[in-house]
Amino acid sequence: MKHPLESLLTAGGILLMALLSCLLLPAPSLGLVLAQKMMATFHLVDLNQLYTILFCLWFLMLGAIEFFILRFVWRRWFSLAS
Repeated sequence: MKHPLESLLTAGGILLMALLSCLLLPAPSLGLVLAQKMMATFHLVDLNQLYTILFCLWFLMLGAIEFFILRFVWRRWFSLAS
C-alpha cells in the first residue's frame, strides 16, 4: 500500500537532495601541486577538465549518500508497514 503523501514527499526529497548537493558541491578543493600531479597522472589537458571530472564524481557520491539517507529515513519513520 502506498503512503498517501508519497508523491509529495518524493518530489520534496528530490528538491531537498538538489539543494543539499548545490550547497555541498564546492567542497573539493585541490592545491595547485596536487592538481598538476593528477593532471599528469590521468593525462588531462587542463584544470577545467580535471575539475569537471572531480565535480561530477563529487555530485554522484553526494547523490548516492543522500539517496540512502532519505531512503533510510523514509523506511524507518514514514513507512506504513509495521
